[in-house]
Amino acid sequence: MDKRFGKDGFFYSMHPCYFHAMSLTDPHINLLMQCISLEEKEQIKRFSLDQQHTLKSLKTEGLALHPIVVTRKNFGYADYPEITFRLNFPAETNQFKDGAAIECFYTGEEPVKGILISLDGKVGEFRLFAPDFPDWIEDNGVGIKLAPDQRTTTIMKTVLNGLESNKELYKLFQQIHGETFTRTTTPDIKSTALQFNNQRLNDSQQKAVKAVTQNENITIVHGPPGTGKTTTLIEAILQLIKAGEKILVAAPSNTAVDNIAKGLIAKGVQVLRVGNTSKVDETIFLYTPEGKLANSKQQKEIKELKIRAEQFRKMALKYKRSFGKAEREQRNLLFKEVKNIRTEIKKIQAYNEEKLFTEAEVIAGTPIGLYDAKINHLTFNTLVMDEAGQCIEPLAWCIFPLAQKYVLAGDHLQLPPTILSNEASRMGLNKSILERCIATVPNIFLLNTQYRMRESIAGFSSNYFYNGLLQTVEHLKNKGTHISFIDTAGSGFNEVQGSNGMSLQNEGEMQIAQKLLQTEMLDTEKTAFISPYNGQVTSAKEALPDTMRISTIDSFQGQEKEIVILSLVRSNEDGDIGFLKDYRRMNVAITRAKEQLFVIGDSATIGGDPFYNSFLTYIENHGSYRTVWEFEL
Repeated sequence: MDKRFGKDGFFYSMHPCYFHAMSLTDPHINLLMQCISLEEKEQIKRFSLDQQHTLKSLKTEGLALHPIVVTRKNFGYADYPEITFRLNFPAETNQFKDGAAIECFYTGEEPVKGILISLDGKVGEFRLFAPDFPDWIEDNGVGIKLAPDQRTTTIMKTVLNGLESNKELYKLFQQIHGETFTRTTTPDIKSTALQFNNQRLNDSQQKAVKAVTQNENITIVHGPPGTGKTTTLIEAILQLIKAGEKILVAAPSNTAVDNIAKGLIAKGVQVLRVGNTSKVDETIFLYTPEGKLANSKQQKEIKELKIRAEQFRKMALKYKRSFGKAEREQRNLLFKEVKNIRTEIKKIQAYNEEKLFTEAEVIAGTPIGLYDAKINHLTFNTLVMDEAGQCIEPLAWCIFPLAQKYVLAGDHLQLPPTILSNEASRMGLNKSILERCIATVPNIFLLNTQYRMRESIAGFSSNYFYNGLLQTVEHLKNKGTHISFIDTAGSGFNEVQGSNGMSLQNEGEMQIAQKLLQTEMLDTEKTAFISPYNGQVTSAKEALPDTMRISTIDSFQGQEKEIVILSLVRSNEDGDIGFLKDYRRMNVAITRAKEQLFVIGDSATIGGDPFYNSFLTYIENHGSYRTVWEFEL
């Protein structure tokens, strides 16, 4: 049995059975391992295409997109086949996030594994882990479905297995899971004079930057909506670089990584962006290993190898689907040669990337992107993790061994990471690394001034979630009605189960949304329609203008629009509000609008809940309380 770990705690190779054979003494690690296994089993169960899980049921649950129309084929990163496609129908796409593990399938054929590169509206792109495009890729009836991300779960398990053998890291783990940190009411910041690059930082942002520069273990930058978290992190990273530090920047989403990377590039920082770079814009691409090596001598060598690979590939393609044993063997040999050439290309790229890793002041990527970069031999002073409230704890431990100090930024009072297994969630897997650390880490710095939305829109969240500490910048304090509730109580606009078992919909609330666009003369390009329920979102994509941004609340986290229409959907005689009970979802929903927020709901259904009762009272005092009877429906 092979069980090799470096001094850094990183796993290099291991027999799969080792996960079960190794004895772990720490109960918290054991619990996380159990959670990962439960999540893995749930993924396998949910994503399977079999007699129990038909294609129809997978489509209904938003786990499959079928049929897709292939619009473009090309060889992309490491010469893997990449397919651009479109959907000719409205679909539930909330769970198809960038970087998700997928399988491309066609009835009667072996599915091909891959990853989703992007999906925006009805247009998407994915990469296949195969030597070539399947023969059937452009046939009618091709689809993609979500697949278990077994590679990520394997990495998390291996890292957790090695945690106890890494003394320094394990000590940190124990501190986070125990009470060995010394908690203080007000974190201690030395009064050192910093020369800020950004002269417009407010007091709380400056304090957070100073805290990061004085950090010796873990510092948390708590950034509620619109408080300039990215701006603060960029300034803090610039100060750390000035002090001679080498920095890692991580975030669970590629978008968040790119936002910080762009800000640092604009300041002249030597950034290296690693990981999935297929969809990054030109500004970022120039700072990826591929972009930096684009015109090098090695790139010419790689180009020649790619030409050879293409020649072998074309030779293999002469053999179509119906062929004999000899032809099949010849085809396999040719594809094997293509694979060998691509392995050689990867080796050349890795050799040349080493210099880039050494020269970079900041290396940025998602946790798995950084793990895959194999940079554990380098010394990084600080790891800055943005969107830490969206990162499950085991994923964070995959990159914690890379650095000596840690800065976690985000908001644990917004939505937690998405976990499929209810049992794993109950056991704590949906508790992010940020939420875990908030409970024990003493150095927490709140960014207390928001620059996104009108004061009346931000007011309820400030009072309920942030103890009234969230202030609004002066120019957003002017008077006016910026938040409205349209009450459907007594109208008979009840929730219904969508067709084909789709999630809840509310046709009456959809009609009100359509009327609002007309009566309020809303600019659809500046307006977003959001709802907690996929069914309502799917319905909205058919009923509302294409120029509007239409999304679930979960997918809209981190985004904003001038105007937001929020449809709560729930309307029933039992006062059942379902997962509206997760108030963090509502915190996200009501903090997306900059100028105008319209909330459509049934006060008789939601008003029995103390949280929503408080929200309705707030609107009566600070906004406009309207009824459905105002609208001619």
